[in-house]
Amino acid sequence: MIKTLTFSFAAAVLLTSAPAAAWGPTGHRVTAEIAEDNVSGRTRAEVAAILGTEGLPEGSTWPDEQRSNPAPFWQESAGPFHYVTLPEGRTVDQLEHPPEGDALTALESFTAILRDDAASQEDKALALRFVVHLVSDLHMPLHAGNGTDRGGNDVIVDWFDEVTNLHWVWDEGMILRQQLSYSEYTERLERRIGSEEVIAWWDADPDIWVAESATLRDRIYPRTSIEYGLGTADSPAMIGYRYQWTWMPTVEQRLAQSGIRLAAYLDWVFAEQ
Repeated sequence: MIKTLTFSFAAAVLLTSAPAAAWGPTGHRVTAEIAEDNVSGRTRAEVAAILGTEGLPEGSTWPDEQRSNPAPFWQESAGPFHYVTLPEGRTVDQLEHPPEGDALTALESFTAILRDDAASQEDKALALRFVVHLVSDLHMPLHAGNGTDRGGNDVIVDWFDEVTNLHWVWDEGMILRQQLSYSEYTERLERRIGSEEVIAWWDADPDIWVAESATLRDRIYPRTSIEYGLGTADSPAMIGYRYQWTWMPTVEQRLAQSGIRLAAYLDWVFAEQ
């Protein structure tokens, strides 16, 4: 159920330990283009009225691109908007939203701006870009963090002889190894999305997306890091072809689902009140 939560964008909380951006530019644009291809005509017109010729794929990466913007909003307030923290064993109903907000409270607040006839064009453009971005974020398993390792950023891995972290592997590593542009990747995934999947995934409830991500999150940590205490700078967990083979179908399903869910969510947002 979509709830109405409020928080102040003026909350000045420095988040120096915030997780990295979900999916990376390719993943976010794939989500946005799938959504753009599946929204209703009314929604397409509403988006054009707000973003002009920009389009959803271009707008989808904007909240990450602004992270270096020195304005107080970006440096002091917007960091927590990209993720939620759901400790292992808790359900979404037990999720505690921090005072500075999180991805769910941000999604609801930006949605309210889109539905506010009195909101300015500039505010609506910012809100729409964030909504597009956050729906995608919430489908990345490590953006439903367990609260202990910064969404996998602290889990150090050796990924095809490159020392990095588990979050980056899910953000970009597995996607980049496909060597596809976002439009090529979108075309690949859309060929696989049947009418049954569209019907099954057409869901505008973010609580469901978060619950799915948290369930996946608890399964995707390398087994070696759990069994042998690996995953540190001195002892990275070794992952490569087997990990990619095991989890790439899940990455692609989450990208496809996020695109369909974003279309459903935008259709809900712009439905006649």
